[in-house]
Formats: sequence, structure tokens, C-alpha cells
Amino acid sequence: MNYLLIPLLLIFMGLAVYSLVRGIVAFLKTTREGLERGDEGIKEMQLLQNRMMWNRVKFQGLAVLVVAVLLAFSHK
Repeated sequence: MNYLLIPLLLIFMGLAVYSLVRGIVAFLKTTREGLERGDEGIKEMQLLQNRMMWNRVKFQGLAVLVVAVLLAFSHK
């Protein structure tokens, strides 16, 4: 079972980091565009930022769930 759960955990952790980086990049683009152009185009970047941060929360939750399952089935 560990052979399945550990790679799954690594995948969820990688996806959480990827979503975090994409959310931060969207945040930086939002502030940069806000300074350069005013309110035009900011809403799209804000929606992307929000979506990426929710994805991060979901992937972190799944990773915690996998760790809980690993701990529950460890017999040591």
C-alpha cells in the first residue's frame, strides 16, 4: 500500500507547490497591471489567482489525507 500512497503524496505535494507558484505569479501580474493600466484586465488575473489558491488548498488537503491514511496503516 505504501508503494501507491507515497507517490500519490508526492504528486499532491507537487501540485500544491505548482498552484502556489501560479497563484503568486497571478498576484504579481495583477498588481503590475493595476499600476500600469488601472482596472482593465485585473479581474481576469484576480480570478486566476483565486482559482490557483483554492487548488492549492485542495491539494494540500488531499496530501494531509494521504498522510493520515499512511499513519493509520503503519503497524510499527
